[in-house]
Amino acid sequence: MVRFAHISDVHLGGWKQQSMQELNFQSFRKTIEICIEKKVEFILISGDLFDSAYPSIEILKETFSEFRKLKEARIPCFIIAGSHDYSISGKTFLDVLEKAGFCTNVMNIEENQDTIILNPTVYNNIAIYGYPGKKSGLEIQDLRKLRFNDSPGMFKIFMLHTTIDKAKGTLPVDSIETELLPKADYYALGHLHIDFQYENFVYPGPIFPNNFQELEDLQYGRFYIVDTNSDEPLQKVELKIKDVVSIDVETKNALTATEKIISEIEKREVEDKIVLLRVRGEIETGTSSDIKFSQIEEFATKKKAYFLLKNTHDLKTKEVEMEIEVKDIDNVEDETINLYSGQNPSDFNKFIPQLINTLAIERQEGEKIESFNSRLLEETKKLLKF
Repeated sequence: MVRFAHISDVHLGGWKQQSMQELNFQSFRKTIEICIEKKVEFILISGDLFDSAYPSIEILKETFSEFRKLKEARIPCFIIAGSHDYSISGKTFLDVLEKAGFCTNVMNIEENQDTIILNPTVYNNIAIYGYPGKKSGLEIQDLRKLRFNDSPGMFKIFMLHTTIDKAKGTLPVDSIETELLPKADYYALGHLHIDFQYENFVYPGPIFPNNFQELEDLQYGRFYIVDTNSDEPLQKVELKIKDVVSIDVETKNALTATEKIISEIEKREVEDKIVLLRVRGEIETGTSSDIKFSQIEEFATKKKAYFLLKNTHDLKTKEVEMEIEVKDIDNVEDETINLYSGQNPSDFNKFIPQLINTLAIERQEGEKIESFNSRLLEETKKLLKF
């Protein structure tokens, strides 16, 4: 009866590294190409097309170029805002896309005191309803009050950007109870970056992983083509843009960690691949600053890796207990620095006294916080010669 693409959580502009941002766009371009090639009847984007309500002009130019291809192929696109591209004012750059004729925002509501009525966007005897995601899950309380302005005899699609109870797992967040939602033939969900299906509730997962952990878990993006005429109505489309190589290094000695990490990279085939470097452990010798990540990145580049991402969240420095005989309270700081430097030799130690003085700079009267933070950062950069 109907054949469409279900896409969500594109997050264009989400990666700050240009190389990774380009991969995100490549995944989106590939998605559009496949939808045109497969001749889907229409496309649903269930929130977070952009990573921000106000994306940069460069991101918008790239996005408009892809939507123009859909328009030329006569494939309509229906969309809702997600928690990232939603604006409390109700105005986002999704409006610009809609006014350009590239898509239709299906959020159409009437609010009463205790009820929110959703009106459908009708396309070829298909009724598409939608409600946007909001920051901090604030849409949940509204979803519990929703009702459809009914469309008898039509295939009903409900687009949502939220967390449903059946997919919540152990996440400490509020979720909407699926039994409280208006009845639909297909629930096109977004927000959770998981590939998940419960009855006719479907999360397709992101077009491209959005952080280090997602690259580890998912490795690549995906979306669904839904064909209600098929014996298998959900057809997953995997978007394998670059292979991922995960390297996990545990270390206690920061002074030898650089060599150890480079040795691990040397053992792997990393050419044109994303290298995920996870460094963990409790450092007993040296400090984390002794690990020469710039040297590690240079080596990965020589090995022709596409990009190296590092994660040091689980890298800790062993707490040092120091007993200091204080003869002069004014010398506590100097004695502590000297003792710490003796027990933890590092080139960085010579900067400690100056760094303490720099960080002791006070905010001037009438100085804005942003200006103060910027001044503090610049002074610190000068000291460390960044």
